[in-house]
Amino acid sequence: MEQRGEMIMEKCGPGELTRILNFYRFVIDETEGMSVFARWIYGKHPTEEQIRDYIKQGNMYYSEEGGHIVAAVAVTPYQTDEYHDINWQIALKDDEVAVVHLLGVNPHFQKSGIAKAMMKEIVDLAKSEGKKAVRLDALECNTPAHRLYESLGFQKRDVRNWYASNTGWINFYLFEYLL
Repeated sequence: MEQRGEMIMEKCGPGELTRILNFYRFVIDETEGMSVFARWIYGKHPTEEQIRDYIKQGNMYYSEEGGHIVAAVAVTPYQTDEYHDINWQIALKDDEVAVVHLLGVNPHFQKSGIAKAMMKEIVDLAKSEGKKAVRLDALECNTPAHRLYESLGFQKRDVRNWYASNTGWINFYLFEYLL
């Protein structure tokens, strides 16, 4: 596959809910290693309610090629309480941080640079909104995601054992990129 440089990240509108839900179902059903790395189970994580809320709040984005969604992600313009007690490089107010959730790539386009391009777009979006950092968490077992984030300059800052409906109690690594 050819490597991609820049992506155009579009904000999802309410009328695109079904498209986005179908995209995540497809990613979960067709991604090799899903049960090993990300461990998403549709309906448990992500849920329709999560995706609906991200779209309603204006925090869901996608990129498409040839009329098909090739990647989707939620980016909240704030961090929540579970991110407060983390060993971050610098202490920031909740609204000074952008947080990445649910980055998914169409399995037919994986390993082509789309996830990297989307993350670069997210960093640019956060900068344009005056944020001071981009933060995220990833399952400890999601080593492909760790390699992606670290290749972009994200630093692994901490580990937390959190409960997730799709995994039960499991370790999450927390990553940070200062802007």
